[in-house]
Amino acid sequence: MGSLGINKKPQDTKVVVAMSGGVDSSTVAAMMVAEGYNVIGMTMQLYDHGMALQKKGACCAGLDIYDAKQVAAKLNIPHYVLNYESRFKESVMDDFADSYLRGETPIPCVKCNQTVKFSDMMQMAKDLEADALVTGHYVQRIQDGDKIELHRAIDHTKDQSYFLFATTKSQLDYVRFPLGKYTKVQTRELAHKFGLETADKPDSQDICFVPEGSYAKVVERLRPGALDAGDIVHVNGQILGRHNGIINYTLGQRKGLGISSDQPLFVIKIDPEKKQVIVGPSEALNNKKFVIRNVNWLASDISKEQEVEVKMRSTQNLVEALVIPKNESEAEIILHNSTRAVTPGQACVIYSGNRVLGGGWITKEII
Repeated sequence: MGSLGINKKPQDTKVVVAMSGGVDSSTVAAMMVAEGYNVIGMTMQLYDHGMALQKKGACCAGLDIYDAKQVAAKLNIPHYVLNYESRFKESVMDDFADSYLRGETPIPCVKCNQTVKFSDMMQMAKDLEADALVTGHYVQRIQDGDKIELHRAIDHTKDQSYFLFATTKSQLDYVRFPLGKYTKVQTRELAHKFGLETADKPDSQDICFVPEGSYAKVVERLRPGALDAGDIVHVNGQILGRHNGIINYTLGQRKGLGISSDQPLFVIKIDPEKKQVIVGPSEALNNKKFVIRNVNWLASDISKEQEVEVKMRSTQNLVEALVIPKNESEAEIILHNSTRAVTPGQACVIYSGNRVLGGGWITKEII
């Protein structure tokens, strides 16, 4: 039995490695080859930057695919590029645009993992009769007999469990995350040891189809009319000015509101029906209670209220809370201390220490 915990010799074990063209997935592929596994590299072509930005010559996606191909050639493993542009646009990009139009702030990386990567790619791996799908995510899969748990990575600064809360139990049974027990520094050291071209490749900081952070342009292209103007309204009902599209505003925003006031004002709420941006003082952003829906439970022992820790943004530290399950797909979260800007469209992931118990999507019905 090799490091993946599959009850077969590595040379008799076929694995598909999801290769994005970055240092993490490249290193994982090299690790699997070094351990003697029968490795197949797989890269998904998800989007066309020229289409997304309406600009010619933007081909970063193509460069990533090229890098993945180079690594696969060096490792002497078969490598497939799968065109999932249509599926990605429908499941991720369109959802991204529609979420903004609903006055939410979406997380497309979660949707991508939930649909394209851990659904379509996983199915393709199974079609190839692979024993596992292996990825370069920084998260730990811990198995004890038939019990499988998802845990935060050893390197909390690189932990990606927030983005993987929607992984189902059956998916967790099939996927493996070798980098969960490594730091990013150690990963790059391994990449250099294996002589990989991607060893010093910088991490991507942007949403893949919004490389310059100008998401409003992408939303406008996907949904013409998304920049319709409307009123900027104080929580007391006073109209303070006009905006050029609700998609240009996010909850908690202070700068760039385009209004003048004798006190600091923040975006408190976005009303897509009335095309209004509601602003108010800082204290109006504080919340202690909210509801999450479409909850994915990875723990089987969640049936009644219990003390947990939660994270409502990927970069946020864990905060103490009480979770009260309402049904299989809905729960109420009560924070021990108020927090600013609990944002509809974002995820709330529930932890017990390092273990991921589950998570769901924050709704507009903030209590």
